[in-house]
Amino acid sequence: MSTSDFRDAHRHPMIDPRALLTFRAICRSGSITGAARALNLSQPSVSNQIAQLERRLGVVLFERSRTGISLTPEGEALARRADGLAILLRDAASDVQHAHHHVAGPLRLGGTPGALVTLLPGAIARLDARIGEFALSLQERPDHLLLEMLRQDEIELAFVTTGIDQVPSDMVEIECLQDPFVLLVGAAHDGLPDSVSLHDLEHLAWVMPEARGAFRRQVDALFVAAGVALPRVTIRSDSLLTTRAIVRETARVTVLPRTVALDDGKSAGLRVIAIREAQQERTVGLRHRADAALSPLAQAMIDVLRQDA
Repeated sequence: MSTSDFRDAHRHPMIDPRALLTFRAICRSGSITGAARALNLSQPSVSNQIAQLERRLGVVLFERSRTGISLTPEGEALARRADGLAILLRDAASDVQHAHHHVAGPLRLGGTPGALVTLLPGAIARLDARIGEFALSLQERPDHLLLEMLRQDEIELAFVTTGIDQVPSDMVEIECLQDPFVLLVGAAHDGLPDSVSLHDLEHLAWVMPEARGAFRRQVDALFVAAGVALPRVTIRSDSLLTTRAIVRETARVTVLPRTVALDDGKSAGLRVIAIREAQQERTVGLRHRADAALSPLAQAMIDVLRQDA
């Protein structure tokens, strides 16, 4: 690359969006050949777009070798922006189609299973009554992945357990609901009273959430505050549906927030029992990016949840 090319690149750093999407295809496929195949373009055409992009930016984006390509630091920085452009174009087309059909949204949500079960059904019912037709999509993910999804603009709102971790400086956290922990049991434990101490349950077999995430840390804190060792005989499960099914069909027990535990109702063969040591309630709410310009539907979702709070 000549000196004049570098000067021109810095003087006019505008990027062709098509070239940026081609660059993204190379990142995703791992090769120029794979990108050409995915885009239905010739290999020389893909190589030419990348060469022009590098000249425009005045940097090298890939290190090329016989074993393939690897991103330079500049390439890694551009790859994040390329993903953002792809999401922007996808959402733009979706927004236009929904506006054409007078449907609000779409709103992209993520959340931990318990937070979604606790907050989302009631919020949807109120939005149905408030704004009429709307579209949303949601994904269940653990806390650490939800943060990254917010930062990558893959979701607009995250439903999470709140009040445990320090809120990152680039995020806003809204507490929406407090919910006490209860013991959930099946028919095998019909003889248990309506209120128990964790000290009385040390001999039982349990289903417990996986070790990662704020919800598990709250459950662990409940045992620590009671001075009771964490259960040794456990099945690890982050699926609420699977956890409730195991408790219903076996002699195992679990600890869940009351609204989550009652989701299947007493008719499903499950019973909730108060835990005497459960003085500190679990809290759930929302997170969103501090610098985000929220969509009207996202703001409406926050508004209905704040009414409950």
